[in-house]
Amino acid sequence: MKILVMVKRVADPNVTIRVNADNSDVELNNVKMAINPFCEIAIEEAVRLKETGVASEIIALSIGVSSAQEQLRTALAIGADRAILIETDLVLEPLAIAKLATKVIEEEKPALVILGKQSIDSDNNQTGQMLAAMNGWAQGTFTSNLEVNDAQVKITREVDGGLQKLNLKLPAVITSDLRLNEPRFASLPNIMKAKRKPLVTKSAQDYSVDLEPRIKTLKVEAPNERQAGELLSSVAELVEKLKNVKEVI
Repeated sequence: MKILVMVKRVADPNVTIRVNADNSDVELNNVKMAINPFCEIAIEEAVRLKETGVASEIIALSIGVSSAQEQLRTALAIGADRAILIETDLVLEPLAIAKLATKVIEEEKPALVILGKQSIDSDNNQTGQMLAAMNGWAQGTFTSNLEVNDAQVKITREVDGGLQKLNLKLPAVITSDLRLNEPRFASLPNIMKAKRKPLVTKSAQDYSVDLEPRIKTLKVEAPNERQAGELLSSVAELVEKLKNVKEVI
């Protein structure tokens, strides 16, 4: 079984993000970049499926700037067999990403697509659902447990009321939740081996897909700084502050 894993390049979650001077976006110049954490979980799950003999090949796919090759090499070091980069300098929305990924699915014909439930930059949580709809495939979102048996995928997904168990027919699209697994670190020998694994770069324009944005960002602002708290000596003092100072009661 062939598995396609989608990988997104985002700002490292451990760095401080700042808004740029014209409030049009966040400042990414000279910012350390990394694989989206949910995409790391997706890669790890695909590698585990290959280690158990379920998968025969793992393809890592990224859509974005040429620098995303760095994140694809990391995916190869974790355990992907080969990588594809669809290169574009445009800021693509989930719909455009899903359209391009559909073209890759038509070429590669994977039985399973795994991607993160959302990216930590835009937090849209839309690409997986759109991708499944475009291909007419079953979908399992917010997956916290996954088992593949014959032509079925058994998943546990997290919902507001608790846990939901589903049986999906292959081919299917799975989006990974935080509790699906704990991603491994790429070892130095595997990092060296990843440099020799195939990474194919293609242009988004080659696919004749409409990439025009449907959403316009009006303004980006940093959240207000949180004010320091105040220690009070009694409940009576708390009530007095809430009533006369904050005027909330």
